[in-house]
Amino acid sequence: MQPKKSFGVECPVARTLECIGEWWSILILRDAFQGFTRFDEFQKSLGIAPNILSRRLAHLTQAGLFERRRYQARPPRHEYVLTAKGRDLFPVMMAIFAWGNRHLAAKGETFLMAERATARVLKPLMVDAESLMPLSPASVILIAGPRATAGTHARLASLRALRPDTPLAKG
Repeated sequence: MQPKKSFGVECPVARTLECIGEWWSILILRDAFQGFTRFDEFQKSLGIAPNILSRRLAHLTQAGLFERRRYQARPPRHEYVLTAKGRDLFPVMMAIFAWGNRHLAAKGETFLMAERATARVLKPLMVDAESLMPLSPASVILIAGPRATAGTHARLASLRALRPDTPLAKG
């Protein structure tokens, strides 16, 4: 259930969840990253009702994650192609995949990530682009960005106050 108010509008996590934080949306994106583009491909893979799939694809297209392209005139048929914005979600999807394999595959993984060219199994790691430092809760804090409101500054200050051992980033 989504919040009724504009709760967390400054928070990128809240905004992202508003965009993709629904079960079917995540699974549609998962399939799109595996090359699916057509309505019938998504429907067959997911076993989703056509009306729900139509709504989800319309939402993801309106959000700028897919571009709807006609591939057949009669009858009219469209495919849904990931945009640059949609393709930028790939690391997020791989992080969810890796977390699920690590924590929810009690009897062992049923899917593994592998290098396309060699099928070598991959283990993802999120790192800082500049220093290549692995990112973890011990190495990362949130700081206010240039458009943050006074409320966000106060919230972040109170979070740091709860953890006085957390060094402030210089910036």
